[in-house]
Amino acid sequence: MMHKNMESMNNIFKKRVVILDGATGTQLQKLGMPQGVCPEKWCLENPQLIQKVHAEYSKSGADIIYSATFGANRIKLKQYGISDVKSINKQLARYAKKAVKDKCFVAGDIGPTGKFIEPFGSLGFEDAVNIFKEQVKGLLEGGVDIFVIETMMDIQEARAALIAVREISDKFTIVTLTYEKNGLTLNGTDPISALITLQSLGANAVGCNCSSGPLQMLNLIKKIKPYAKIPIVAKPNAGMPKLINGKTVFNMPAEEFGKIGKKLVSCGVNFLGGCCGTAPEHIFALKKQLAGLKPVLPLRDAISAVSSATAHVMLEGKSLPLVKVGECINPTGKKELQKQLKAGKLALVRTLAKQQADKGAKLLDVNVGVSNIDEKKTIVKVISCLAQITRLPLVIDSSKIEAVEQALRIYPGRALINSISAEKHKLKKLLPLAVKYGAMFILLPLTEQEVPKTFKRRKQIILKIFKTAKQYGCKKADVVVDGLILTVSSNPRAAIETMKTIRWAAGNFRVNTICGLSNISFGMPQRALLNATFRRILRKEGLSMVIDNPLHPLSRYNRYAEGVLLAKDKNSAEYVKYCKKLEGYPKINEKNTEKIKEDNPAKKVYNAILEGSREDIAVYVRHAIKKQIDPEKLVRESMIPAINHVGFLYEKKEYFLPQLIASAEAMKSAFFVLAPYLKQEKEKKVKQAVVVLATVKGDIHDIGKNIVALMLKNYGFKVIDLGKDVSSSKIIKAAKKYKAALIGLSALMTTTMVNMQEVIARAKKENLGCGFMVGGAVVNKSFANSIEAEYASNGVEAVRLAQKFITRGK
Repeated sequence: MMHKNMESMNNIFKKRVVILDGATGTQLQKLGMPQGVCPEKWCLENPQLIQKVHAEYSKSGADIIYSATFGANRIKLKQYGISDVKSINKQLARYAKKAVKDKCFVAGDIGPTGKFIEPFGSLGFEDAVNIFKEQVKGLLEGGVDIFVIETMMDIQEARAALIAVREISDKFTIVTLTYEKNGLTLNGTDPISALITLQSLGANAVGCNCSSGPLQMLNLIKKIKPYAKIPIVAKPNAGMPKLINGKTVFNMPAEEFGKIGKKLVSCGVNFLGGCCGTAPEHIFALKKQLAGLKPVLPLRDAISAVSSATAHVMLEGKSLPLVKVGECINPTGKKELQKQLKAGKLALVRTLAKQQADKGAKLLDVNVGVSNIDEKKTIVKVISCLAQITRLPLVIDSSKIEAVEQALRIYPGRALINSISAEKHKLKKLLPLAVKYGAMFILLPLTEQEVPKTFKRRKQIILKIFKTAKQYGCKKADVVVDGLILTVSSNPRAAIETMKTIRWAAGNFRVNTICGLSNISFGMPQRALLNATFRRILRKEGLSMVIDNPLHPLSRYNRYAEGVLLAKDKNSAEYVKYCKKLEGYPKINEKNTEKIKEDNPAKKVYNAILEGSREDIAVYVRHAIKKQIDPEKLVRESMIPAINHVGFLYEKKEYFLPQLIASAEAMKSAFFVLAPYLKQEKEKKVKQAVVVLATVKGDIHDIGKNIVALMLKNYGFKVIDLGKDVSSSKIIKAAKKYKAALIGLSALMTTTMVNMQEVIARAKKENLGCGFMVGGAVVNKSFANSIEAEYASNGVEAVRLAQKFITRGK
């Protein structure tokens, strides 16, 4: 038995597997909670029943009980007319504490808002942080011991919740996301990227819950364990849901659940409990099976890796290839980019990002430093744009500390800061920011007074900066040392001193290294030759990363260039002589990357949809009309093919939900501009077809439904969106009124998915003659078949199914 002075959670998981509780909602329904009510309010009105659930889980062997506050945030409570967020969280936390009587930990449970967060959705990032802070404050007053952020589908929402906790409390915090059948979150985040982002941001344990049974979670745990420096968490369902006698049933027996739990622990799970369908007997079986089992502890205490919302780049390993950082998103010397940034336009930023990715860049450096510009505002806008259109992790490059801070805060991944030097104000301000937001950083060996020319002095500065960084908790894995390249045109030994710096940093000091190659050749002829040759030399010395322009044609290693770099060619005489002899050598046009010419207006519209360029598409559509392009032809030959290709890329997993939404929104904007120009003649039957959409009764989640509605509208369907928590009678009434060809139903909860069957049964009884399409996180094809409906796993599939329904009906 634990007492008030409970062991530190950090000590407990090192000794044994920590047991979490099971499902709360299904237990409350067994005790009489009706569908469609606010669970949190119902628990307040029936305190003896929620305390009974908590007590049973504690008695079954759970070490951690989740407070009944999963949906107790401002956005969800408002839907039930509840405004006092703090009080409801405080009281429900106290009920949990009272029920378990200090026999186990109470975790303040924080669930999703049901909204996508900026830059992927309409809810502002700071608004989300503040919403979660309201909940955190109430839970703290209620006396919770730890926090758990669970069932997150959006990495940005998970970040917002974690930042909210960390800015108020240092209590142990668990973060779990829910993954679809394809192994990604709804927003396209893979589990390794999520782990890298969240453990760097300050989560004490990370993992997954819901969406799948324990067997399905095994592979996911195996994937993330090697990269974890913190404990791993799993809270699977009791198998996969089945519809039996009109009820959603999870029929994995407790004993089987416990045995598979043992396999999860052997794969590396440190915190294990149950989600949908699990009951106290499942937790008891887990406790029994795991008795005396030694946990597999984290295999590391640091990691060299950066991440975006949908991908990651490992910066460690013996066979690591040279990592190229694209440098093109930098307005220095680029007039067109300067002009667009000042005007708040991002078309060129989008193009440069795509081109650099296509040419092999693995990270993108982002610099928006232009005179007379609000750099803080602009870098946030650029990063928000890039987060939606590229999978490449970003390098935050700014001399303004406030701009770096805002960029790190909004970025939905683990970024790399370029850079932190020995300048006192930068050390004092930037190191705490790197730690708070979990960023890696480039260590630049220079001071306020000097740019050191020798390796010896650079080494001293590197050690000094790292000593200070260690005091903030940074490790070598968090650091990338810049070799500091100076030009050989003014200092013949510049290359040699950089080589020494890289050799020592990579070998003796054992950190990642980086260089900005272009500096070495400044003022010299045929710069590409020198750059390429120096890249090869530094790679042999241990260079792990290079900041370069991937759009420039690659040159080969050159012996004359080597002579200059190794200070064997006095005054570079032989190299200059060699360059003069070169005839027809391809010269690099520095303006090639500055302005992207595209004279075809229709092609611009196509590309804007493909790239999700919501800001620019209205201009392109108006330009197309001005050029006498027929509006209907523009829709038929540019817009529809573009959105079709987006769907193709989405299914190939080259695009993810943020890109899909951005492209759909771009198309919506294009239609808005075209509306007055389109002919009002009678449309084809497919364009007249009506689809009624609704989230079923008792369910207040509508993200997936909203995406489907947006996609269907872009394909010409008339969509009647009834919203969420919609009764079957209202759905049937709307289907009759609008003569719907198709009814689309959504559910995110296992307790509400059964209501889909009621809608379909009533529609058939009244002989509506329409088709039925269902979807949602808990729904699968087997369930859809059992209620005689078609299953759509995403917006693209929904469009295809809708088109099939209409074609069949012709």
